[in-house]
Amino acid sequence: MRIILDGMGGDNAPGEIVAGAVEASKLITDEICIIGRQELIEAELAKYEYDRNKITVADATEVIGMEEAPVKAVRTKKDSSIVKGLNMVKNGEGDLFISAGSSGALMAGGLFILGRIHGIDRPAIASVYPILGDKACLLVDAGANSECKPANLLEFGIMGSIYMDKVIGRHNPEVGLVNLGVEENKGSTLTKAAYDLLKKANLNFVGNVEARDVPQGACDVIVCDGFVGNVILKLTEGLAWNIFGLVKHKFTSTTRAKMGALLLKDKLGELKKEFDYSEYGGAPILGVKGPLVKMHGSSNANGVKNSILKAIPFAKEDVVGIIQSTVLEIEEIETSD
Repeated sequence: MRIILDGMGGDNAPGEIVAGAVEASKLITDEICIIGRQELIEAELAKYEYDRNKITVADATEVIGMEEAPVKAVRTKKDSSIVKGLNMVKNGEGDLFISAGSSGALMAGGLFILGRIHGIDRPAIASVYPILGDKACLLVDAGANSECKPANLLEFGIMGSIYMDKVIGRHNPEVGLVNLGVEENKGSTLTKAAYDLLKKANLNFVGNVEARDVPQGACDVIVCDGFVGNVILKLTEGLAWNIFGLVKHKFTSTTRAKMGALLLKDKLGELKKEFDYSEYGGAPILGVKGPLVKMHGSSNANGVKNSILKAIPFAKEDVVGIIQSTVLEIEEIETSD
């Protein structure tokens, strides 16, 4: 398998991207092709010892910046790492595309270049959500679609369930709908209608889940529109790091506290690791005709390495093909209403 890795995307490119690729290449047999400004990427690669049969470079002279209008950038910057990388996947020169670049450009490029899976109205970003002391779950949508129809939330539940089963290895995952109460008749017009569709689908649907129960692992696949999903993710991330900051302050405030911190150092490290996004890899963009993964914009080498390792089953298990074959269920449910 050939993995196409965007060498120019994100805050720490190309240095951390290349470092993560080198680390990942030691653990896999697949080829990693880093695409971007060749002279910059090769200068970074020169710092490491690596198998040249497992890491190659493809030149792309342009870069799509985070501040650029996504659609315009994808249409005009034909020699950018994102556009060329996606075209390589489309043309069969690569099996998977991974980037820490602009989410908007990746979503636009995925739609324009790879195309939407027939029957999927809105592709979505599926983000791994850490659960304290337990296995992580999947949140869909994490920010691609701020306004949705009930059928879109059904699509998110089906795609998230397939990804959780085939990539994460959690069979028959529980699917829950984010709402302001657990009762079936709670919520907005959108969530009430989505509840009915999810209940009829061939899913392990557990009903509504409240936001306070999400961090406790209320379900395996958290379904919501992109506005709600993005707020949940960013609030959780901000709260977690503020709590860690407060704990650090408390444990370093006195000599006695520092002694206690020394005794708890390993456990505190384990706790921090559970909420470290770099441990969970990237977020797949589900609903387009090709395996496409969005890494965190500030991904370090560890995050890049884990994104590569955890994205491989996305392509090898043919998740895109399974979603395509399952979409008929959505159409059957909609036509039966």
